[in-house]
Amino acid sequence: MKKSKAKYATLAGVVLSAGILLSACGNSSTASKTYNYVYSSDPSSLNYLAENRATTTDIVTNLVDGLMENDQYGNYIPSLAEDWSVSQDGLTYTYKLRKDAKWYTADGEEYAPVTAQDFVTGLKYAADKKSEALYLVQESVAGLDDYITGKTSDFSTVGVKALDDQTVQYTLARPEPYWNSKTTSTILFPVNADFLKSKGDDFGKVEPSSILYNGPFLMKSFVSKSVIEYKKNPNYWDAKNVFVDDVKLTYFDGSDQDALARNFTEGVYSYARLYPNSSSFEGIKEKNKDNIIYSMQDATSYFLNFNLDRKSYKFTSKTSDAEKKSTQEAVLNKNFRQAINFAYDRTAYGAQSQGEEGATKILRNLVVPPNFVSINGKDFGEVVASKIVNYGKEWQGINFADAQDPYYNPEKAKAKFAEAKKELQAKGVQFPIHLDKTIDLANKAEIQGINSMKQSIESVLGADNVVIDVHQLSTEDYDSSGYLAQTAAQKDYDLYNGGWTADYQDPSTYLDVFNVNSGGLMQNLGIEPGEANDKAKAVGLDVYTQMLEEANKEQDPAKRYEKYADAQAWLVDSSLAIPNVSLGGTPTLRKIVPFSTPYSLAGNKGVESYKYLKLQDKTVTKDEYEKAKEKWLKEKEESNKKAQEELAKHVK
Repeated sequence: MKKSKAKYATLAGVVLSAGILLSACGNSSTASKTYNYVYSSDPSSLNYLAENRATTTDIVTNLVDGLMENDQYGNYIPSLAEDWSVSQDGLTYTYKLRKDAKWYTADGEEYAPVTAQDFVTGLKYAADKKSEALYLVQESVAGLDDYITGKTSDFSTVGVKALDDQTVQYTLARPEPYWNSKTTSTILFPVNADFLKSKGDDFGKVEPSSILYNGPFLMKSFVSKSVIEYKKNPNYWDAKNVFVDDVKLTYFDGSDQDALARNFTEGVYSYARLYPNSSSFEGIKEKNKDNIIYSMQDATSYFLNFNLDRKSYKFTSKTSDAEKKSTQEAVLNKNFRQAINFAYDRTAYGAQSQGEEGATKILRNLVVPPNFVSINGKDFGEVVASKIVNYGKEWQGINFADAQDPYYNPEKAKAKFAEAKKELQAKGVQFPIHLDKTIDLANKAEIQGINSMKQSIESVLGADNVVIDVHQLSTEDYDSSGYLAQTAAQKDYDLYNGGWTADYQDPSTYLDVFNVNSGGLMQNLGIEPGEANDKAKAVGLDVYTQMLEEANKEQDPAKRYEKYADAQAWLVDSSLAIPNVSLGGTPTLRKIVPFSTPYSLAGNKGVESYKYLKLQDKTVTKDEYEKAKEKWLKEKEESNKKAQEELAKHVK
């Protein structure tokens, strides 16, 4: 069994939406050289090779570089790799490392050059430690699966080699045209063997001295639930593209929503997420009517899912085994799940954190962002819409584009529930069905959102049929029952609202999370990946997995994406993952120059990255942002086209 991915996030991310992605151009000599904002969750580790939670990767992407990174238009460009080439058959990638890349201690002292062997050491360490991110590379790198599963104990049989100090080569098990996007994931980052050995089990402890640095920043300090500070690495190989000297992130639990705008107004923060339903918003709006900017939606998709095989009941309103059994039967019923999907008013949900004006601006309707890839000139979402009609008349005329709600339909919800109730009563199920939904009691906006969801579902289906039991927990209890739970059996809820972002530029990065053999979110469904489970088969996840495997065999991009569109259509119809929102799309105030930060829909080097970020002294106006956006979109289209043409030159 492969280790599940843990890079998904809770809705705390939606509440904060740090928003430097796409938020940051122009400069001002009088602007501050310190970027100040907030963070919402402590990292559990800095071990970037073993951990794959966003709390770790969002930090390490600023401290350690890999082979490639993203530019401001989303292209993958050389980072520690000065140049690269790929063989004609698409199986061998060879990277020439730059000679000026060095490792530094947290104090900025030079430790050693970065060499090709550091990449070999990194992948071997990740494999030996059963990294949470192994799913990304286990079946990609030739021989790696055999090494991890114990068929061989000789790592030299794995397809990663240091040809010399400056040349690292990967041999893949199958062609992956998106391989370069994977190199921005931390599991493929380098590590120095001598340092690793010297630290032993203390490598990656949450303290600055536990890792080495070859990236744009050094970690200056970390105080749990207080502050994370970085300082510019003065000896960084690309220091000319680091425009802030310091980054200071202050812990924010979401309880005082007005604090962000207040600190921005007082000149403390460089950025502020606004909350239109807060008591002070009207005053903020009046003072900043020309400065409130809605950020663009990004690649992180959030969705509700059901616990199909719940074992833990520490946090529950159920009072009998009969109630537990009834809920379990209900969530295994597709008509019941579809009824919940159609009864869920996402616009009302969005309004709780966004206000009426921005209620739909964060809505996402597929697990895969609808514009993530295109198929013969059509967005992925359009192709999914053309396929889902085959599942029933309820899906006719559905538009999966972002920022609108195609699902909410009380008539459809009631019709589906009537079918479900008839089927469930025949099995002796008791009504109402109680669905436990846990929430962090400090997260005010999400509490309001979940109560809105409860209201819409219960009012459409009737509280005598379905009850959403909302449990407000401490942050520790909430995390341990969901996000930080290590096994499927520890997942303590009936409904969970989690998210996933792209690791690489292919639809499989989203859809594989529910692969019964290796899916990174199978545990959220209450099922251990790779283990036989009758509940997984009962809802058709074996059929879905077969669809994924067929798609993965296809190497022609258009045909491959078509097959993944089929799989996404199946997933929508199943209502096992009920999409609701994305990151981004939130109202903000900012002094970050528009569109100077890296941009990416996949990997780690375009998210929460402070390299390239520029600050200006005055608040960015809405007009300034929209003009910059229009210019950026044109430049992006041209840049992406040139980048595609450039790819051909790297084939040797």
